Amino acid sequence: MISSDQIRGARAVLRLSQAELADGAGVSLETIKRLEAMDGELKVRLDTLTKIKDALEKAGVEFIPENGGGAGVRLAKRARKAK
Repeated sequence: MISSDQIRGARAVLRLSQAELADGAGVSLETIKRLEAMDGELKVRLDTLTKIKDALEKAGVEFIPENGGGAGVRLAKRARKAK
């Protein structure tokens, strides 16, 4: 789904603290700290990871899947407001 590197990267581009992400995702701060410290496959319940991913996407991040160039994150394009 997403990696610890993507979680850290998403927080960085959004300028969110671990505590802010935990609050927005409805998970504990310790969960965020533990996941971000992991290497390789994340050992976490799917619903927990989904909450984190959804909170980051709602905040404006788009996750880029592995496509030969490596997985990553970027700010999502925002719809232009009509004048």
